[in-house]
Amino acid sequence: MTMVNAFDQARAAQLDAEDRALIERRLRALGPAYRLFYEEPIHVVRGEGCWLYDNKGRKYLDAYNNVASVGHCNPKVVAAITRQLGILNTHTRYLHEDIVNYAERLLATMPPQLGHMMFACTGSEANDLALRIARSFTRRQGVIITSLAYHGLTEAVAEISPSLGDYVQRGKRVRTIPAPNALFVPMEEQGAKLAADLKTAIEDMRKDGIEPAALIVDTIFSSDGLYPDPAGFLKPAVDLIHAEGGLFIADEVQAGFARTGEKFWGFQRHDVIPDMVTMGKPMGNGFPISGVAIRPDLVAEFGVRARYFNTFGGNPVAIAAATAVLDVIQEEGLQENAEKTGNFLKEGLKALTAGRQDIADVRGSGLFLAVECVVDRQTNAPNAALATSLVNNLRRNGVLISATGPGANILKIRPQLIMRQAEAERFLEAMEKALATAHLS
Repeated sequence: MTMVNAFDQARAAQLDAEDRALIERRLRALGPAYRLFYEEPIHVVRGEGCWLYDNKGRKYLDAYNNVASVGHCNPKVVAAITRQLGILNTHTRYLHEDIVNYAERLLATMPPQLGHMMFACTGSEANDLALRIARSFTRRQGVIITSLAYHGLTEAVAEISPSLGDYVQRGKRVRTIPAPNALFVPMEEQGAKLAADLKTAIEDMRKDGIEPAALIVDTIFSSDGLYPDPAGFLKPAVDLIHAEGGLFIADEVQAGFARTGEKFWGFQRHDVIPDMVTMGKPMGNGFPISGVAIRPDLVAEFGVRARYFNTFGGNPVAIAAATAVLDVIQEEGLQENAEKTGNFLKEGLKALTAGRQDIADVRGSGLFLAVECVVDRQTNAPNAALATSLVNNLRRNGVLISATGPGANILKIRPQLIMRQAEAERFLEAMEKALATAHLS
């Protein structure tokens, strides 16, 4: 999607003097590496539920930010953080009952083979830790990822995050395989193809004398373009990596915590049992907490030889936030809501795009949906211009989404789990208008 990384006079012409000045100051203070969303960046000052508010008081339906999974400034989460911050905030080298309670409760949502929890602050840290444990346990170095994967920002996980760009150098110990593809691979062949590509990657890795330690995937393949179906297609690849002596790491930062509606975790849709599950962002509704659920035997030796300590990982305030998130998901039936509202949105999008030659697919699971923009249905060539037009048209009409995929042509719709039918109807109204006026090339 369109992002602003420098002060562009043409794009900023629609902004008032205050915001133009702030963009100039931002560029001077923060430098060129940061990005802003949208051709006309939004100056947000407040969030509540499914809505963000700008500095002029205008509100936007937020159908993109999954970090605030149970809604911006959820009052139960805010109260839990505030209460605990006034009592104690320290690290995990002291006994504290809340962290044990939360770990037990979270593990109860997973297969019994995953018996330990380890906590960190970010998804990047969680994936970094999972890689350390995988390499330590297997005594191997090789990691296989999908072609546009994103697993984090530390140096170790940037190496396995090709979506960050070509500047990241991947050594011989990393191989990429094509992600699933809804347009060019028949649904019934997705599983076999993914496993065949994994086999080829392992064979190629071995030519360099490297053995596979792990396959790691985001179980909804969000940065690759969002490919949730058919349920179960991931299993042949997981079986293969296990047969080859490697581990399977399920990155659930995007797909976890009831996001897909059908299941609490994305990997559960595929009837597989990961060796490790990593999680982050939505876990604390934006408060910094992440974690790794692990088979106990994997961490037994690592725990003795390396130990583990993270000053802020699993601190009492973070645990209070995460506990409140679980409370809200369960007490307010948000997994069921994700499925119900997500199905309503998906069917609405299919109806709006039926017969269009520039929309090739509407797919998704729960409250994570994708709309694939193409030049035409004969070639299914990516149409980034259309995606950009739709994203920015929606923004101008008070609805926020993004775009993803290797061709930057796949609309990424990922609202908070609390979105109900009224907000979904507002989204579909804005989308109908955007489709009617969007550029078609």
